[in-house]
Amino acid sequence: MSEIINIFRKEPVKEEPIEKPKIIADHREKNSLVISELASLGIQVSMEHLEVADFLVRGTAIERKTVSDFLSSMISKRLSEQLINMQQYESRLLLIEGIEEHELYSDSRNRDSGINPNAIRGFLLDILLKYQVPIIFTKNYEDTAKFLVVLAKKQDKNNESLRAKRQVRSVSEQKQFILEGFPGIGPETAKKLLKEYGSIKNIINSSSEELEHSIGKKSESFKKILD
Repeated sequence: MSEIINIFRKEPVKEEPIEKPKIIADHREKNSLVISELASLGIQVSMEHLEVADFLVRGTAIERKTVSDFLSSMISKRLSEQLINMQQYESRLLLIEGIEEHELYSDSRNRDSGINPNAIRGFLLDILLKYQVPIIFTKNYEDTAKFLVVLAKKQDKNNESLRAKRQVRSVSEQKQFILEGFPGIGPETAKKLLKEYGSIKNIINSSSEELEHSIGKKSESFKKILD
């Protein structure tokens, strides 16, 4: 006797397990309260050695700074170097934790840090316009973690990569990009130097008098870094 098959019987639908959002953090962030907060929010955090940035979320490189870190790295020029390195990623963010934007250059903070508020304003503009890195201000580590969670859920999971995607630039654009990393050297000055000297090597080997004749007082800070 043949078996009767019920063609109207519905097969149970197998539900695929929901993959938890994953965030990659630099191993130096392991003791950060942000990491513990992410874990409490059910986020998978993978501790890796990241050459660039503190967090990597779905292909977006994120540099996190507390206010004191931001100000000290601004003065030491370390943040400028980090912003240049972040250009390797098509998507990038600078996250400043623990302050409202307007408070960063308030009169009271200016007295505490000894930094001219206009210097801070100018640097913030450089971050946005010169380095083209968006800035997010968060209240505290909990707020920071929530931003990272939203980003982890928002981005396309196929974008995740540990390898930075280098932007394709011509040789002249690369030379100009390198020169713009020096303080006081904007696009116009960089182009002028390259047009006059022909190469970065010739610029570096030029005398202080020659540079001063070419770009004026900007040559002083330029030469100090080279020395």
